[in-house]
Amino acid sequence: MRRPELTANLVWVCVPDRAIAQQVRELAKVLPDWKGRVAAHSSGALDHRQLDALRRRGAKTASAHPLMTFVPGVKPSLQGVSFAVEGDATAVRVMRGVIKTLGAEAFPIERRQKPAYHAWGTFASPLLIALLVLSERVAKASGVRPATARRRMLPILRQTLENYGKHGAARAFSGPLIRGDAETVRKHQRVVKQVKGAQDAYHALAQAALRYLPVRNRRELEAALKSGLGPRVPHS
Repeated sequence: MRRPELTANLVWVCVPDRAIAQQVRELAKVLPDWKGRVAAHSSGALDHRQLDALRRRGAKTASAHPLMTFVPGVKPSLQGVSFAVEGDATAVRVMRGVIKTLGAEAFPIERRQKPAYHAWGTFASPLLIALLVLSERVAKASGVRPATARRRMLPILRQTLENYGKHGAARAFSGPLIRGDAETVRKHQRVVKQVKGAQDAYHALAQAALRYLPVRNRRELEAALKSGLGPRVPHS
């Protein structure tokens, strides 16, 4: 069987992290000589050294990862999306040009910073979805079905993100914590115990708010949160 030819001067490997090594081995078989070519991958957590097998064959290598979510059936616009880029100077320059052509923007990152960068992206999207799933479960405890809860949450979610984007976290922050309403927090604690996973998430996020955001009656709030760490209610 005839081996496929590879004529491109740029190869951008866009596969899951666990598949990059195998893809690189296949590319090395297809083209033993990579001089004058650029190879990049799109992993957010891994750096350009994943492409060392091609680098040893003459390739200039880089990683270029978009801070964007991709799910089946959805094609998000890349206009204005930020790409974290690191690697060989030549490869980085080429990838910056490609990213600009896509209508996006590139920013430099050091390879040792990539795990933290990827964790940041995970907080911004996948873990946000996890929080919204818990929100649906808490809504169910108040008698609202998940699909209805999702529809009803959209206005407050949109406004929260708009406030955050325009004014930053502190000015987008609202609710009982910024008011110092410890009694309401105690009521929340009693309710979220009934929803699996919600108590731990509520406590962790409230503690983050006390640490990083403006709140009143800090000591009372801390006491209210601590009081909610008693025995869990069995879940059905």
